[in-house]
Amino acid sequence: MTEKEIEKPNQKQNGILHRLNLCKQYITVEPVLLLFMMPFSMSSLTIQNLNLEKACRVNLNLTESICDALQFRNRSGYNESDEILVQRVVASSYIWKNVVYGVFPAILLPMLGSWSDRNNVRKALMLIPLAGEVIANVGFLLCTYFFYQLSMEVSIAVEVFPTALTGGSNMFLLGIFTYVATISTTKYRTFRIGVVHVLFNISVTIGYALSGIMYNEVGFYGVFSISLIMYSLAAIYTMYYINEIENTSEKVRIKLELIKDMVNVKQTYNTFRFLFKPHPTNRRTHFAVIMVLAILVLGPFIGEMTVMYLYTRFKFNWDEINYSIFYAYYCVAHLFGCLVALSLFTKYLGLDDALLGAISSVSKIIGGVAYMLAKTPVIFYIATLLEIFNGTAFIASRSILTKLVSNEELGKVNSLFGIAEAVTGLIYGPVYSAIYKAFLHSFPSAFFLVGIIFTIPPILMYLWLYKHRHIRESSHQPEDVKTKEPLLVQTNEIITLQNCEIHMDKKK
Repeated sequence: MTEKEIEKPNQKQNGILHRLNLCKQYITVEPVLLLFMMPFSMSSLTIQNLNLEKACRVNLNLTESICDALQFRNRSGYNESDEILVQRVVASSYIWKNVVYGVFPAILLPMLGSWSDRNNVRKALMLIPLAGEVIANVGFLLCTYFFYQLSMEVSIAVEVFPTALTGGSNMFLLGIFTYVATISTTKYRTFRIGVVHVLFNISVTIGYALSGIMYNEVGFYGVFSISLIMYSLAAIYTMYYINEIENTSEKVRIKLELIKDMVNVKQTYNTFRFLFKPHPTNRRTHFAVIMVLAILVLGPFIGEMTVMYLYTRFKFNWDEINYSIFYAYYCVAHLFGCLVALSLFTKYLGLDDALLGAISSVSKIIGGVAYMLAKTPVIFYIATLLEIFNGTAFIASRSILTKLVSNEELGKVNSLFGIAEAVTGLIYGPVYSAIYKAFLHSFPSAFFLVGIIFTIPPILMYLWLYKHRHIRESSHQPEDVKTKEPLLVQTNEIITLQNCEIHMDKKK
């Protein structure tokens, strides 16, 4: 049901029951979002622990006492060299794992996104990644049952390929936001997208907060079984309780034609030709700068999250509960930082988006230095507060890019950022894994230094964009797009709070 089909409220009917009925009518994809993102984040530490356990007990064939001590973080039962040995095996596999995570979504997102627009098909973008997660969790249960028969490489293959080949959370979120934008009227679209963002961050935060507790309480079988049930319920709800958008095009394809059209490379290429068209404002240069910025800004976060759990295990002897508490705190802190930055810097101070991006990058550098030098968990927690504005850089880049295009090109621009995320994971995930493995014994926090170095160029690039802000101001756009309202109000795009989304495909 679209909002256009929802009966306008009678002014006399303003009671609680009427408002609850309206809320019920507006609920569409929200339950699916919760049922997808909670197990997606909740199972993250369990999957990493499965890989660590297999590396210790199967690949390296260390003694039962050493592996038990590593599992329960009992330092009297193992040497530091044992932890290093296990982590190096896991870090090596993370290199090729992140390559796979980057390649397939980078191909699938533009193809299926364009296919969805051409045929007005939205539910498939949610169902395909749901199917991938169902397959993955069945595989995890089998890897647990045949624990000693299947090596760590098999469990990582089960982790990677079903998710990567179906687009993962990037594909799922593309479907969610596209569906919401399609069924919403212009008046309520910003509110609906805002609600989805709030639910997204709540579900991710709760999932990570529960991840360590659930692993300790119910173990591998419990976490993977619960995740499988939640994904299955999400798929059933999507199939039977979410209505597909009515196809208003003249030609309605049959199912076989729809499947064939998924791999229509020519149509996909035509979709993005606007990037290369000459423009009076020479916006192509800005496109190039912003896409490079997307990679440089998002890259350190992806890389750090790839090895962060391993690092905190080694540095602070944290177990899954300690890390899950930290990551929940991390998400809440960065969400608060994003909201403060957007409301204070953008709305009240009226700062340009490019300056917002520069401030965000400076915050990231300060926080990175604190993370790198942190000797105790307390300093590590404080470092999170020093970089709470970091998540706004990616949002600022999105806003700048949308001001260079027309309303008809907003969807295409959003898919570009999805591609940038996939390519970023392809580059930074393997690089950070290799750096962590190489310096694990001598300088384990070296990967934070890499993030600091990579964040310096974005500051200069944002200042360049600020200097040439007149290009955005003079771009040919409808008046309702060229507005001085805050960032979250002025765009109908998919805005992701970088530090709590993520690339959730790199969570595992």
